[in-house]
Amino acid sequence: MKIIKKVPVKQVVTENSKGKIHENFQKTKMRLEQECQQLRFEQRKLQNKPGVSKQEVHQRFQKEIDERKDKMKLIDFKIDQLDMLEMGSEITETEVEALVEVEIGAHWEQITQEHAIIIKDGVVHRIDK
Repeated sequence: MKIIKKVPVKQVVTENSKGKIHENFQKTKMRLEQECQQLRFEQRKLQNKPGVSKQEVHQRFQKEIDERKDKMKLIDFKIDQLDMLEMGSEITETEVEALVEVEIGAHWEQITQEHAIIIKDGVVHRIDK
């Protein structure tokens, strides 16, 4: 029988990977800022329409804008944390699913034991079993 198991993918922090992660954070933050600007524009457009409750429109749009601002604050925190990381540290980047063969007589502890794929500058560096 085969089961699906989640395996974390970890990134070794190097100058190159740190720069790429930082760049991705900045791109995401910029996209969120653009979304906020677009939401403000749409809000002004809707508020000028007759028969529309300005307060209701403001509340709806402000909620969306606040959610994006919270995400931007989280990104700023992550950038600060990234700057403090030492070279060679490992950070969990994502998770993938792996098929694991389970047979009668197999040791369950070995099957459920934590595995990890370690990436260094975009190349699989090692697989921890």
